[in-house]
Amino acid sequence: MTTQTLNSLSKASSAYLRSAMHQPIQWHEWGEEAFAIAQRENKPMLLDIGAVWCHWCHVMDRESYDNPEIAEIVNQHFIAVKVDRDERPDIDSRYQVAVSSISGQGGWPLTAFLTPDGKPFYGGTYFPPDDHYGRPSFKRVLLSISNAYREKNDDVVEQAKLVEGAISHAESFAGKSAEFSPTVIDAIVKSALRMFDPQNGGFGSAPKFPHSAGLDLLIDQYVRTGDERLRSVFVTTLEKMALGGVYDQLAGGFHRYSVDERWIVPHFEKMCYDNSELLKNYVHAYQATGSEFFASVARDIIRWMDEWLSDREHGGFYASQDADYSMDDDGDYFTWTLQEAQSVLTEEEARVACLHYDINEIGEMHHNPAKNVLYQRASVEEIGKRLSLQQEQIVRLLHSAKEKMYAARLKRPTPYVDKTVYTGWNALCVSAYLEAAKVLRLEAAKHFALRSLDRILAEGWQEGRLLHVLAYSDAKAELRQIPGVLDDYAFTTVACLDAYEATADISYFNFAVRVANAMVEQFFDPISGGFFDTGKISADEKVLGVLGTRRKPFQDSPTPAGNSIAAIALLRLHAYTNDAGLREKAEQTIELIAGLAGQYGLFAATYGIAAVHLSNPPTQIVIIGSDELADRLYNVAAAPYSTGKAVLKLAANKAVPQNLPPALAETIPQLPAIQQDETVAIVCSGFTCQPPISDPDELARSLRQLSSESRESAADFPDKKRG
Repeated sequence: MTTQTLNSLSKASSAYLRSAMHQPIQWHEWGEEAFAIAQRENKPMLLDIGAVWCHWCHVMDRESYDNPEIAEIVNQHFIAVKVDRDERPDIDSRYQVAVSSISGQGGWPLTAFLTPDGKPFYGGTYFPPDDHYGRPSFKRVLLSISNAYREKNDDVVEQAKLVEGAISHAESFAGKSAEFSPTVIDAIVKSALRMFDPQNGGFGSAPKFPHSAGLDLLIDQYVRTGDERLRSVFVTTLEKMALGGVYDQLAGGFHRYSVDERWIVPHFEKMCYDNSELLKNYVHAYQATGSEFFASVARDIIRWMDEWLSDREHGGFYASQDADYSMDDDGDYFTWTLQEAQSVLTEEEARVACLHYDINEIGEMHHNPAKNVLYQRASVEEIGKRLSLQQEQIVRLLHSAKEKMYAARLKRPTPYVDKTVYTGWNALCVSAYLEAAKVLRLEAAKHFALRSLDRILAEGWQEGRLLHVLAYSDAKAELRQIPGVLDDYAFTTVACLDAYEATADISYFNFAVRVANAMVEQFFDPISGGFFDTGKISADEKVLGVLGTRRKPFQDSPTPAGNSIAAIALLRLHAYTNDAGLREKAEQTIELIAGLAGQYGLFAATYGIAAVHLSNPPTQIVIIGSDELADRLYNVAAAPYSTGKAVLKLAANKAVPQNLPPALAETIPQLPAIQQDETVAIVCSGFTCQPPISDPDELARSLRQLSSESRESAADFPDKKRG
């Protein structure tokens, strides 16, 4: 097609929208112009919501939106609007609820039909071009909807009203609030145990998603209780995932989810937020078990993110890597035929690698049965027995085979990397990198995380507000000033606190306070409690479609729930300030669904983590000193995993008071050991500090004792309302 035939998406910024600029559909971006045309021409709207990484979005693009016959129907009967769900999560979340209420399905591509004022009355996800997969053809759907809109308009309008009501009630928690009890944590944990697949790890059956927040909650509860059942759940799950095809065995990093229950065949897209949260899981599992395997997976995730999803020049994390490199592809970049493997390996390497990764003549991919997904089927020990080889030789052969196969893969057509830099997702990655750097002593990861956070604060914080997008994938695209949503503020507040704890630089703490204050001012509901997902709407602002419906997200999907992270952020700030107002707002938020959260089960796992923060006194370990003893004390303090534990390390000098937040500044600078420039650790819990400790073994004993007392205190929580 010539440039004269480009549709209006050629002026869009998002990679997903720009990928459709050559389609014969007369697409519009979401905005007043599209709505005005629909109302002027009295046409229903076709809303497509998808993402550049989405395989089935590409399939529907190729089959339907590139099809001139279908395009003619759309252009004649509809006003077509395309939305990038990553760029506009506020639009996506509301129309997902709408389509789920209509069809019982959600996901991407989301295909919704709207009245000219944007009210949804019908929808679904993927529609095939012809009757297939038990779904009606897209052509039939389009013509039926168009006829219904013209001939049964009253019914359409009535249906739209019903759907709008479903959206407004989807996250209405009236009558669901209750006094908080930590028993909700047990309810969420029991839900995870019921869903656990003991044979394959993970929760439920196919398709399988990681449920990172659930894994972190289980790790926390195992550390607190010593319950071996919990250990079995997270250890089995994390091991099976890392050995499976859902993990990229050559480059590192996790694909989005597994199509089968055994973690073998993935949906091949890779998301920065999945990998950030799984990075935390593997770091925390290493802390809880001491398993070096988990530490190695964590380092490998960072290796992949460093190579593929990092802006090494400016700081910042890219959004995703696509599943496919062309419309006809289905994971071909990541999968191997037996002949492809043999062509790049020596005979000896191929024998070992094919056993290890289960590479055979017949593989796992339905579209091309010769294609194999790499996963670790045979261990080094098993290969040694079968081939009568020494383990050292097998390890060496596997290492060289892996390097050669990765080098060969790099020469293949490569799936698109969306280099868009999203504020909230970057904050998640910053927190994960800082957590890994602290536990695994990775200075390079810490340095890059801080550079990335500095970029968020320099470019994304404007006039006391956060932007949702810092940079688009196409450097030539216009930078849209899209307001930040709740997730952006909550995740960034947490990242600033993590950066403060990593550096003891008070400027990060002060930024956390500023972002949190803006979050409360823009999103908090002072009447019912909890946070809306979008900010206040000004009186002169025109609200399009159903965006006026306000939501209070508590379910994790697919990132941690905004309300739960907001509550955690406020509780962590309260631990440093003793500002009762912060704790009160966090409690109001947690109590908003206290009567319902247990029913959400595993999907409220971040809520469960917030509940752990609320029901246990905060603990801070402050190390003062710059010598080798200070390093040893810091490593002892950082080693065990505990939700709500903060470790700070400050040089022994006169700047100590200026780098401490209010609650600690009242006590620590006055201690004689500080004034005498001694290297010490001070353990503070519940706003009370213990005498300084200078012996690492004594510090370890003190932390174990504190953990034991915390368990007992949590058990008594209903009788002890803490201030």
